[in-house]
Amino acid sequence: MGITSATRHKPSGSDTAEQTATATMAQPHLPQGTGRQRAATQSTDTQRERILQAAAQLFAAQGYANTTMAQIVRALGVTKPFVYYYFRDKQEIFETLSWRPAVDCFTALDFAAGDPRRASEKVIEGIERLIRATIAHHPVAFFPYREPQVYRPEYIAAQKKLAHHFYDLLCPLLEEARSDGDLDFGETKITALAACSLPGFLYSWYRPGGRLSPDEVVAELTKLASRVIGLRAKDR
Repeated sequence: MGITSATRHKPSGSDTAEQTATATMAQPHLPQGTGRQRAATQSTDTQRERILQAAAQLFAAQGYANTTMAQIVRALGVTKPFVYYYFRDKQEIFETLSWRPAVDCFTALDFAAGDPRRASEKVIEGIERLIRATIAHHPVAFFPYREPQVYRPEYIAAQKKLAHHFYDLLCPLLEEARSDGDLDFGETKITALAACSLPGFLYSWYRPGGRLSPDEVVAELTKLASRVIGLRAKDR
């Protein structure tokens, strides 16, 4: 999912997926409706979604540079002030679209405190969640791979913060599972990056409606990731 830095940071311990996403999104430089809209309501949320969905189709079909606000306006059949009421510019729309899959992917290991399962089970489920979220957010999840130059430095920093959170959870789980005798691998950081790079390559070949269903693609990639981290045969 875009930026996958495995730089180790001190784990927060008590962060949940919701807390992590909320804390990061609270920063003013991240997309949160910086048009003229001042308060969200059910009606305004619906209108924002209309704009986001129309823009997503255009960005996916013709890229960021070739998509204009005028095209988004025409696709919606509204006026420019309508769109600018909710979003400052097309970059904010693009970043808002990209932020959702980033949160879903990088909080895939945020299990409940005190989860009694073995570390290997959590690792496999977390990687499966990461893969499933990437596919579920097609094509928006692939925007960071296709056009990484679009994002502002502030946005990239926020996404890296989420990535660090993910790997701060994954690497200790991998080491615990290896100590349990469930996994067999060498260098922890390289193993973590290699396993999680599999969904990253989806952007170059995945197309909905292919021979395999989304669930089947998730299952196949999860099996491949299990091999990368050295999941022992007894646990498969």
